[in-house]
Amino acid sequence: MPVITITEENFEEEVLKADKTVLLDFWAAWCGPCRMASPIIDEIAAECTDIKVGKVNVDEQPGLAASFRATSIPMFAVVRDGKVVGGTVGVRPKKDILKLLGK
Repeated sequence: MPVITITEENFEEEVLKADKTVLLDFWAAWCGPCRMASPIIDEIAAECTDIKVGKVNVDEQPGLAASFRATSIPMFAVVRDGKVVGGTVGVRPKKDILKLLGK
């Protein structure tokens, strides 16, 4: 499944009303560690068809970043049934992110 760009406009539909678990990647273009994590997130999105993967650009979506308290990036949040059920901050190996997702 392709990675979705999450904005304040599509957040409710794509995340809160999602019929599957959502992995959110909070990132910024100027963030070196975010660029390191991006290929890992893309791999997970391609391999795990039972989840939805969304990326939130913290510079373009400051309201969403604030609502998730994304003060350090990259930050990952796992949302299930409209509720945050897990998360982590910093670049993580693929296996750690999969474990966060319950895989």
